[in-house]
Amino acid sequence: MLRIDSLTKRYKTGDMALRGVSFTVQPGELVGLIGPSGAGKSTLIRCVNRLVEPTAGSIRLGDVVLTDLGGRDLRKARRRIGMIFQEFALVERLTVMENVLSGRLGYVGFFASWLRRFPEADIQRAFSLLDRVGLTDHVDKRADALSGGQRQRVGIARALAQDPELLLIDEPTASLDPKTSRQVMRLITTLCAERGLAGIVNIHDVALAQMFLPRIIGLRAGEVVYDGPAAGLSADVLTRIYGEEDWSKPIGEAEDEDDLPAATTRSADGPVGDPLAVR
Repeated sequence: MLRIDSLTKRYKTGDMALRGVSFTVQPGELVGLIGPSGAGKSTLIRCVNRLVEPTAGSIRLGDVVLTDLGGRDLRKARRRIGMIFQEFALVERLTVMENVLSGRLGYVGFFASWLRRFPEADIQRAFSLLDRVGLTDHVDKRADALSGGQRQRVGIARALAQDPELLLIDEPTASLDPKTSRQVMRLITTLCAERGLAGIVNIHDVALAQMFLPRIIGLRAGEVVYDGPAAGLSADVLTRIYGEEDWSKPIGEAEDEDDLPAATTRSADGPVGDPLAVR
């Protein structure tokens, strides 16, 4: 179980990114984190694995207080936390297989990792994960030769290669077209269910959050203003999270109208991503 108590983050500029945030995530539970830009969503998930240092509060994963750790103990604890990044964070010049195997760097020695020598069990696990995310035919391709959807699948496989108990997922669909976004979210939720993984998904798309994530936490100005079922995201709740808007319109429709210049239209079909098989 992940327990966050009174988490606060103040940057050196004096800006408060998080203001006493508290919640728990049960084993196997997927939680969506929504809110306007600047609400503290990315800061929050980066505090969990200590990519950002909290100013105050505590973070506990199981029986380990992550906020008390440093050095080797922190590196060891990070093995338990996989992260999937918005911009994929792949090494472009390395192959798909090499990128996935980088998820095992916390388990092998420095020289073995520098020479890219991994145990046979790790290699077989990587093959299995690539098969599971539908990338068996791309094992030897360089990461920079892949589409956005394929890169995100490599990132998913790399995170799972750590054999984590918690996934932190930062805007996994921000760079993807609508069809591929659904496929990636479906893949993430299916894989988490299969493995009993807990996860926090920082997601900008409220409609996708409602579709795939049963529990939603809404942040505004660094504070939790909603924590409940996705079905509970009423117009009043959305106003509490995002501010005044005509929430009677479908969310996607309202966003499209705001984003498009006057007298222009968008194709109903839109771009189509590469198929993403979930078996």
